[in-house]
Amino acid sequence: MLKHFSSSKSLHAYIIGLALGDGNLSNPNGRATRLRITCDKKYPQLITEVQASLTKLLPSNKVSVINRTNCVDISCYSNHFENLLRWKVSLGSKFRQKVRVPDWIKAKNIYIKECLRGLLQTDGSIYLDRGYTMVNFVSCIPTLAMDVISMMNQLGYKPNIQKFTSSNLDKYTIRISRRSTEFINEINLWKK
Repeated sequence: MLKHFSSSKSLHAYIIGLALGDGNLSNPNGRATRLRITCDKKYPQLITEVQASLTKLLPSNKVSVINRTNCVDISCYSNHFENLLRWKVSLGSKFRQKVRVPDWIKAKNIYIKECLRGLLQTDGSIYLDRGYTMVNFVSCIPTLAMDVISMMNQLGYKPNIQKFTSSNLDKYTIRISRRSTEFINEINLWKK
């Protein structure tokens, strides 16, 4: 793993999931890469968890929480983020770069669970539909959507996928409707 980072691969997998979900890389000062993860203010425990996880990942670096109208941006600077996340500031958006979950995460169920938890806490939801618990993940990045389906399948779940096209942009909704409570418990998913 990368020098200066916490050595916990489970923590890395979780942060990668958060970043692939609602994360963004930039280099506003021209010196260091900033990872910014955006969270809705209605999830104060998640905001605290993201901040604590980034602090644990980079204990020597400052983690900031910037208030916005309905959300907060949790950010940290490090020139190691591009290597960890496997996408580059200079190459544009995650969509343009067709980001994927790193292979090392997909190789072990323990890392898959952490990454899925991060992805679903940022770009997912848990909800009731006619009395049944459902889990959703939504992305406009086809490579990421396929990785999520593959990881869910590897854990023994059978998600379904719907593709919606609007304004020449495809949006993928991946849903677990069967054994969803078991899935929630297995990956320790919560969103508060």
